[in-house]
Amino acid sequence: MINYKAIAEDTIWIGGSDRRLELFENLFPLPNGVSYNSYLVLDEKNIAFDTADVTVADQYIENLKAALGGKKLDYLVILHMEPDHCSQIANVASLYPEVTLVGNTKSFTMLGQFFPELASMKKIVVREGEKLSTGKHEFTFVMAPMVHWPEVMMAYDSCTGAFFSADAFGTFGAVDSGIFADCYNFERDFLDDARRYYANIVGKYGVQVQAVLKKAAKLDIRMICPLHGPVWRENIAWFIDKYQKWSTYTPDEEGIVVFYGSLYGHTASAAEAFAAKLREKAGCEVRVFDVSKTHSSKLISEIWRVGKIVIFCPTYNNGIYLPVDALLHDMAALDVKNRTFAVAQNGTWAPASGKLICEKLAALKNVKIIEPLLTIKSALHEKDMAALDAFVDAVAGA
Repeated sequence: MINYKAIAEDTIWIGGSDRRLELFENLFPLPNGVSYNSYLVLDEKNIAFDTADVTVADQYIENLKAALGGKKLDYLVILHMEPDHCSQIANVASLYPEVTLVGNTKSFTMLGQFFPELASMKKIVVREGEKLSTGKHEFTFVMAPMVHWPEVMMAYDSCTGAFFSADAFGTFGAVDSGIFADCYNFERDFLDDARRYYANIVGKYGVQVQAVLKKAAKLDIRMICPLHGPVWRENIAWFIDKYQKWSTYTPDEEGIVVFYGSLYGHTASAAEAFAAKLREKAGCEVRVFDVSKTHSSKLISEIWRVGKIVIFCPTYNNGIYLPVDALLHDMAALDVKNRTFAVAQNGTWAPASGKLICEKLAALKNVKIIEPLLTIKSALHEKDMAALDAFVDAVAGA
């Protein structure tokens, strides 16, 4: 069924949503699906921005053909060569063999790796600040290397103020009530998924995001058109501010999170008792997560949300309980920084996880580790209350 939508003068959204895919990149859960956005601008020459994932290929091609209405496609701009956006380039080329592909040098290197059969296609190589006119519309290209692949670029339309932002400003979640962010209660419906998307997909590239934000600040942006999630036409500054915070590793909200691993429930019980006391002492929201049952992408998102993280971990094979160790690995891979941590360890005969966790945390940039370390022997009892209260005081006061 044809499903496209005009979003600005001459500008049409021609993407699609996938609600059946369970894991984005075969890693990240998609309880609310995901959208794949592509855009078409009709002018003296018609120009499209990216294609779509193979899972919505039929919808995308149907939308493209219908929106063109029998006209030819003059340009296909490749903002990002990741397969969820480039999978249909060869199909578009077969439908519109006269189309000219627009990208940068790195884009075309990757194009040859995915689609060697397109080597003879007409191509325009663009660089930072170069422009392409289609008539009324003039597009300026903004290079955005490592946001989050090395070839990524963005494009700004001076006619409409639309900023085609590639994977930046995207979010998990299908679009259903409308293509625009203001069609939703975004904070309720999308913010957690937007933060989870940023932290896990783009998160480690904060410096590169900052560089793009500085470039974007010089443009009169009236609409942000990302490759995933809703299009922004109102309250744009609010969402840009989120990216400003996330890319500088500034906590998004006040609050504390408690992560625990637990084999038989004793460490879990201690973590819950701690959280209850901490809520009363600190007077702020305290969220508790079981690392064995909560996907790591959600935990990473929580680390981006707040500034203070408490880890309760049993000793396992004289080391760190495996789900906690996996989370620490993700934290290092995503370059977590500027956070405060507290650690509690449990062990029946030789508690060792706390020291090992602290060593891994200390390798992160600009982190504070609260002292003292809390040690539990097997289970929390009345005799441990003084130590628990001291731990609560230390975390609340940090």
